[in-house]
Amino acid sequence: MKKILLCLDSDPQPSVFDSVVAIDADVDYLLRHGDVKPAEVRDLVHGVMFTRGGAHLKNAAVFIGGTDVHAGEQLLAAAQKAFFGPVRVSLMLDCNGANTTAAAAVVSARRHVPMGPETTAVVLGATGSVGQRVVRMLAQESVEVRVASRRLPRAEGVCHRVSQAVSGARLTPHSTDATEVAELIQGAQLVIATGAAGVQLLDANSRRAAASLQVAIDLNAVPPLGVEGIEPGDKAAERAGQICYGALGVGGLKMKIHKGAINRLFQANDLVLDADEIYALGKHLDA
Repeated sequence: MKKILLCLDSDPQPSVFDSVVAIDADVDYLLRHGDVKPAEVRDLVHGVMFTRGGAHLKNAAVFIGGTDVHAGEQLLAAAQKAFFGPVRVSLMLDCNGANTTAAAAVVSARRHVPMGPETTAVVLGATGSVGQRVVRMLAQESVEVRVASRRLPRAEGVCHRVSQAVSGARLTPHSTDATEVAELIQGAQLVIATGAAGVQLLDANSRRAAASLQVAIDLNAVPPLGVEGIEPGDKAAERAGQICYGALGVGGLKMKIHKGAINRLFQANDLVLDADEIYALGKHLDA
């Protein structure tokens, strides 16, 4: 039976990127809908539920995308409400690539630094969609995380939300307006920059001067880069004694995780692939 992926996007035009990845992951047919509102989700999801039954339900799935992660989360909740009993299809949320990109970054980092209470990480630009998920994934690994944003209340908000989701999370909020980033990364083994495109968050001199720093990851590929001195194509490149990854260096693993998650959707009809599940998949694919 043909594999059908229903793509629900909160943006006016459904993502071309997400559609191409789905095709490359061997989905047979895409049903693409843009500008989707929560009230419209039930009927769209029922369209793929009621045309297939029993064991054939796993051959249809729903992908939720768009640039607005909050809107995507609302669509995901509406899709889950559309199910009843065993009559359901698998779901994946990856708005703006937040889950797959964050998973790729943290999985790349864990190749070089232990994931546990002995590691301290700094997440720069942590209040964005990718940054929040990086914080959550590191918190799951018992890493001590310094959550950095220009505005302290926003960093505090991320700490509060992640602490509610991850028991025992060790998070501290920091304002980069009030604290020099060079000071913030002292004593940390890992820094991941997840800020907006074209904004430098960490200069090269400060990075090189951080004696404890072992791994630096920059997820911005648009000049000026988020971490000065890291090239977009860096993949475990050694620079000043630190292991460095650029956005393109992480991108290959991000694509592998994205395609792997799409494939996973069609193995069962009851999966929900969000941040935690996609991170677990990333670790499995990198094993």
